[in-house]
Amino acid sequence: MSVTLQPMSANRSLAIALTFALLAAGAACSSTSNTTSGATPSEAAAAADPAQAAEIMTLVESEMAARHLRSVIVKVSVDGEEVVREARGDSMTGVPATPEMSFRNGAVAISYVATLLLTLVDAGKVSLDDKVSTYLPELNHAGEVTVGQLARMTSGYPDHVTDPAFVAANSADPFRLWTVDEILAYVIDKPLSFEPGSNWGYAHTNYLILGLVIEKITGRPMAEVMQAEVLDPLGLDHTVASQTAAIPEPVLHSFSSERRADLGIAPDAPFTEESTFWNPSWSITQGAVQTSTIDDFDRSAIAIGTGELLSPESYEAMISTDLRGFGHVQEGCSCGPMSEFYSYGIGLVTSGDWVLQNPLFSGYASLMAYLPEQKVAISVAVTFEPGAFGADGAYANSADAIFREIGAIMAPDAAPPTRP
Repeated sequence: MSVTLQPMSANRSLAIALTFALLAAGAACSSTSNTTSGATPSEAAAAADPAQAAEIMTLVESEMAARHLRSVIVKVSVDGEEVVREARGDSMTGVPATPEMSFRNGAVAISYVATLLLTLVDAGKVSLDDKVSTYLPELNHAGEVTVGQLARMTSGYPDHVTDPAFVAANSADPFRLWTVDEILAYVIDKPLSFEPGSNWGYAHTNYLILGLVIEKITGRPMAEVMQAEVLDPLGLDHTVASQTAAIPEPVLHSFSSERRADLGIAPDAPFTEESTFWNPSWSITQGAVQTSTIDDFDRSAIAIGTGELLSPESYEAMISTDLRGFGHVQEGCSCGPMSEFYSYGIGLVTSGDWVLQNPLFSGYASLMAYLPEQKVAISVAVTFEPGAFGADGAYANSADAIFREIGAIMAPDAAPPTRP
């Protein structure tokens, strides 16, 4: 997401970008309603520390009120043992949220794409130092950019998600099914935002192109190879890719105010619209546009956070903090310096000693995070009440904020950094 947004699309761009500036965005406020955990009595009895679970849920309920959240689904585990698995609030009016509900996983799928890429590196089928032109010779700038630069967001490719023309088209019809070629047409002929390797800039375009590279290497559609090489081996039975806006039942519904300006609604007029079935095909590579559940987030946090499918070398590259101190703010680019609070490895964010992904778009915010040294996994998904949105329709990633509070409870000696 850009920190230098064009006027027409500012609210839409704020909402749909999946990571960098979301962490720097401000917080919002309240919600009502609560519901029960989907855990069975035996699961509830297995909680590692009932007092700790109660503290977490007290925090969640407080944050719901403070941040105007319609629903929160949360799961916390330590070394695979469940501490808490609960839902609070409503999916829709009168329909309680439950831990079994499916929601869009956004940038969490980027960690799966990165894992798939690194398994190919481990198999000797690609090198991170390969030029993109090795696989996509006709693609503009492909001879200047390496596969590793795509994966680390240091390629310089412009982000289609913040391109004014693209944002206007997507906001005008949020149900549109986009093709890769249609998306790339908005940015691929433009100059690079910076010389490859000279800055860091979050651009969804990187992982759109990376998907094409992986398909070229494997000779298989992304959805097929992702299922066979990542989702099935990790046992992610409720993580599903779809080329449509379908979400498996039961569905956690979302509501958004991010199109307020585009629809000409006054800043002081109460407004949200259901955004559950807005089509997410605009986001990253086809075949990695997915829905998931809180249990699969927990499993993913552990598996991705430990590099379960990777060699030690590829795992270290994935969670690398080498970019900390690198990068600078640049006009017209979602660029900025990497820090202790936020830095990028390969398909994963590092924050302090934690590794995570934290998508925010279309009225959903969520997060999966893992603390390798203490084997703590935290997963959160939230939806929003009208009070969570600013006058311009912008809103903050409250799932990320809740994670940082829970992380301080679970690992006080390694609490996630708070916003500088």
